[in-house]
Amino acid sequence: MKILLVHNTYQHKGGEDSVFENEYQLLKNHHHQVEKLFFSNDGIHSVLDKLKVGIASIYNLKSGQLLQQKIIEFQPDIIHVHNFFPVASPALFYVANKLNVPIVMTLHNYRLICPNALLFRENEICEKCIQKSFAIDGVINGCYRDSKIQTFALALMSYIHKKKNTWNTKVDQYIPLTNFAKQKMLSSSLGLQQNQLTVKPNFVEDFGFDYEKEDYFLFVGRLSLEKGIDLLLEVFQNSDKKLLIIGGGPLEEKVKKASKVNNNIIYLGFREKAFIINKLQKAKALLFSSIWYEGMPMTIIESLSTGTPVIAPNIGGPNEIIQDNINGLIYQVNDLKSIQEKIENILTNKKNHKQLCRGARKSYEDFYTPEKNYQDLLQIYRNVVSII
Repeated sequence: MKILLVHNTYQHKGGEDSVFENEYQLLKNHHHQVEKLFFSNDGIHSVLDKLKVGIASIYNLKSGQLLQQKIIEFQPDIIHVHNFFPVASPALFYVANKLNVPIVMTLHNYRLICPNALLFRENEICEKCIQKSFAIDGVINGCYRDSKIQTFALALMSYIHKKKNTWNTKVDQYIPLTNFAKQKMLSSSLGLQQNQLTVKPNFVEDFGFDYEKEDYFLFVGRLSLEKGIDLLLEVFQNSDKKLLIIGGGPLEEKVKKASKVNNNIIYLGFREKAFIINKLQKAKALLFSSIWYEGMPMTIIESLSTGTPVIAPNIGGPNEIIQDNINGLIYQVNDLKSIQEKIENILTNKKNHKQLCRGARKSYEDFYTPEKNYQDLLQIYRNVVSII
């Protein structure tokens, strides 16, 4: 099969970029003809740049022309878009339709139903714009990059394409990462139907598992309020339980201060993948403490691969990936006492902990291996191509 992968990269590399490259290599390894088409945000710096891109995000004629040229040259059987915002724009979908090439799009976030793509504002869940054709609340609050002007441009783009039925007629299949995300999309103003969304999670390579764990818990991620690092610092301060923290972010100084005051809180800074995997393999559990919905956190899947259970909140994607008392433990989001109880459970119920380790590894083998992901992705492609 000839597959064209399309991605609008951000100025700072993130999880979407990694997933894009992982799927590219996966398809290449299975001997498909695969090519990439990139659009970049690197040229967006000044206020004028942002204004121009904001206007062009509705329909970027140049981006459409680039895709048309690529289609003529490569003659793909299918186009898979990972991100179109802001430079690529929905022009991609119209060009693909005009040239009769089926198109699928992975929904890495909630951008189509929320201006800031997170359904999260002022440190709490926000769903005010989900069912509105025009995201007026997002504009009022400047939810995209703290800018009312940029948020207006984004909201206008989404509104225009709702009215033009772009979202529900120009994309042949959407790929949400979880059933949770799928239901959010179905309950929105996009007008999508059940058969337009097929859930397919992300995957990671097999990092190897180890059921012999050491006496520490691990946090890996951005050091920010939405990731719940504040909660973990409160849980472990004045405690004899050991917490290792890997990552960087706006709350880094607070984490450093806590690690100086509490010998059991060890801040390891920002580290490379091999170091993180080594720590995951030996941790009692990964602590995933986000207070927003999240999508398909790669750290959780990596933890499952290493046979390390995850303590996760009862919201969003993590609540779907982690099954309570199967491959980890679920706690009440943002609840100090609830997460303390789960940590105690891991430490005191050794037999159950062993079962959780085995359950973590089994869930990886069942759902998140490269081969399982390839079969699921190929089936989506085949279904879409056969419809066209």
